[in-house]
Amino acid sequence: MRTGKRAGKQKTQGGFGYLMALFAVAALGLLAAGAGQVWHSTAQRIREDDLLFAGQQYRQALDSYFASKAGGAQQYPARLEDLLDDRRALVTLRHLRRLYPDPMTGKADWVLVTAGERIVGLHSRSESSSFKRYFEGSEAAFNGTERYAQWVFHAGATGDGTGGTP
Repeated sequence: MRTGKRAGKQKTQGGFGYLMALFAVAALGLLAAGAGQVWHSTAQRIREDDLLFAGQQYRQALDSYFASKAGGAQQYPARLEDLLDDRRALVTLRHLRRLYPDPMTGKADWVLVTAGERIVGLHSRSESSSFKRYFEGSEAAFNGTERYAQWVFHAGATGDGTGGTP
């Protein structure tokens, strides 16, 4: 049994450690939320770059297909698969290495721009807002656009920003 002056007194700092732990958890939560926003923005910018790369590959493949004059006539493909395996001539031509998925949707669900039955361009289905707003070269036609679906990769686009719609 205790005797003396302190026998009946309790600690008065019992809740201070708990309060500090709550503040630490709240601060870690705020830091994690900020890191999540940075990660999301970085991932979206990477997908933007992938979209520009894939679109440029399709644009070049459409131009190559049209320029090949295989079979006697200049024409655009009826299907994207024709860019992989062009059998209009004696020698099989491959204008594209593979069919690229839309980086913004993660699927091969491009919106095809056609002239009659032929594909002359494509764009993403994504209606998300884009980060990138200023473009040069063959993408200069995208200046002023706000959504990925407005980035239309037309065959015959020129480097002067006119878009070169066939």
